[in-house]
Amino acid sequence: MGVPEERYSRITNKNQREICLLRGFPCAWGKCSFCDYIDDNGRDEAAMVSLNRQVLKRVTGEFGVLEVINSGSCFELPKETLKDVEQIVREKNIEKLFFEAHWMYRKHLAPMRRQMPVPIVFKIGVETFDNEFRQKVLNKHAGFTAPQEVAEYFDSPCLMVGVKGQTREMIARDIDCLKRYFKLGTVNVYNNNTTPIRRDEELVKWFMEEYRWLFDDPDVEVLYEITDFGVG
Repeated sequence: MGVPEERYSRITNKNQREICLLRGFPCAWGKCSFCDYIDDNGRDEAAMVSLNRQVLKRVTGEFGVLEVINSGSCFELPKETLKDVEQIVREKNIEKLFFEAHWMYRKHLAPMRRQMPVPIVFKIGVETFDNEFRQKVLNKHAGFTAPQEVAEYFDSPCLMVGVKGQTREMIARDIDCLKRYFKLGTVNVYNNNTTPIRRDEELVKWFMEEYRWLFDDPDVEVLYEITDFGVG
């Protein structure tokens, strides 16, 4: 079986890098109310290692930067796959690695930074810095109360905008926190999926007009479609 085209991509505009969508074990939390992305995981370790190896073989090192994502956290990738990532980093002269992890893994980041031979940019799905909305509506299981807490561990928050129940004030504060406390960030415009969480079209329209300047900000990537990174 060939590698699905959507598991490997090249990002050639902001923060140029290669990106690989790998398969891991089930997300340790897996109960976010808006997420149906957790279906792309498995328990057949040998099959996952084999598939991930095929995907990683496509890495050329042309940008010196690699992002590895999976439907959960990097800590849910098979140990053999993490060894393969480390090997690719060395072979292809990768100088910077992007990983993503849930808040629950915050104490595991430092050992992973020591394991990999290059600096890691750790992303985190914050969704919003509004604690009540994040915990009670989105069910993120991430109980920090201030962006500074997140910045102690993580380098790049992923925000979500355009969800019913969100307000303009919430979004404005989220963008302010992103720019104030972090060097990098991602903003995902919410798209309806199989979950009951719905998109607020008026809020999306407002965001796209009010924050049009983010599309020109070199440090913030705005994803209007969930496949904007070319994978998934």
